[in-house]
Amino acid sequence: MKRRTLIFASIGALALPLRLLSQERLARVGVLSPFIGPDSAFFEALRQRLQEYGYVEGKNAAYIYRAAEDYEGLARHAAEMVRLQVHVIVTAGAPGVRAAMSATNTTPIVIANVGDAVAQGFVASLARPGGNVTGLTSLNTELSVKRLDLLAEALPSVRQVVALCEAVGDSGPIHATEEAARARGLKLEVMRVREADELASAFSAMPAGRNTALCVIQGPLFTSQLRRIVELAAARVLPAMYPDSRYVEAGGLMSYGPNVRELYRKSAGYIDRILKGGAPAMMPVEQPSVFEFALNLKTARSLGISVSRETLTRADIVLQ
Repeated sequence: MKRRTLIFASIGALALPLRLLSQERLARVGVLSPFIGPDSAFFEALRQRLQEYGYVEGKNAAYIYRAAEDYEGLARHAAEMVRLQVHVIVTAGAPGVRAAMSATNTTPIVIANVGDAVAQGFVASLARPGGNVTGLTSLNTELSVKRLDLLAEALPSVRQVVALCEAVGDSGPIHATEEAARARGLKLEVMRVREADELASAFSAMPAGRNTALCVIQGPLFTSQLRRIVELAAARVLPAMYPDSRYVEAGGLMSYGPNVRELYRKSAGYIDRILKGGAPAMMPVEQPSVFEFALNLKTARSLGISVSRETLTRADIVLQ
């Protein structure tokens, strides 16, 4: 299947009678996930943190979990959550946010992680988001430039970079990456992917060689396919820079970005405040303040790359 959608009732959620879902004592949380597959820590990190806040599934909380990799599926799920009268919808990635916003302008929406929330029109400003949307944004445009800089510094022999991005994603990171590549005298080739089934052909079409590297632009489709992307890069013998350390844990060469699992956990704080009566319009959107540069030395050795002492010193996470 080119597009996948998943309907899943977490234990104690939709397995509960619908009459329970209408009781105000039960917090009804709609989890709209753009990730399908075992590599997404989104739901588990969120549920664990909410339990720490005192929301016990089946006792005082119910989760309506829906997942899809395409906008149409996400939009259908978001509309269903509104019909089920959830108290709050939490989602991640631009397609998920757009789908939730298309379904409601009154039900609170919490963004667990998205790039450049203001630039994409999800909130009016970081300090005063307005409307029914708030949450966390990860500055994808600025981070994309930083990733290219770190890649070029770690691999000074690289002369050409392939930027892999989602065709329906935010254009800001690509434009910024193009400008950064020009400033460094690097040739940049952009490859856009719409669906998971296009990944293999995209990698087959990529240039390769000792002077070529890959830079993966953050996106929810890629998060769902991170292990496959890492494997495809290895098969092409392409050194790669990834959006976050989960790729490095899966065997990718290097990454730079926020701790995404921590962002998911932080989104639970917004949900807690909303369930206690807080207004999303008055809750400032948070930006991550800590970023991790991760390296996988085993992958470096398999690629025949010698990592400099300076690069090792800069790394926050080094996997042997």
